Amino acid sequence: MTGRPLSAEVRRSVRVVNAQGLHARPCHAIVSTALRFQSDLRIRGRGREVNGKSILELMTLSAGPGTELELCARGSDAEALLQALDERFRAGFDEELADRTSSA
Repeated sequence: MTGRPLSAEVRRSVRVVNAQGLHARPCHAIVSTALRFQSDLRIRGRGREVNGKSILELMTLSAGPGTELELCARGSDAEALLQALDERFRAGFDEELADRTSSA
């Protein structure tokens, strides 16, 4: 036993808002962001859970526009990781956004 307390899991729900969904470029952006942090990242959606630091696993989610995903991070910087990813999702990965009726 190491004597270190276990880190609690932090969760956050996000929505895919870019028009093309999670294709290679947004998946790369997620992984690039996640790799700046030490915390583990899992992403759940469409009945699957994948490693959020793996482009290939992320692409298997086939998450199109409007898909709800749950980000789950565990580690000392988990909250900061999820905040950074939430910002990327909200910005649509700097791509064209899908139609948002709430912006009218």
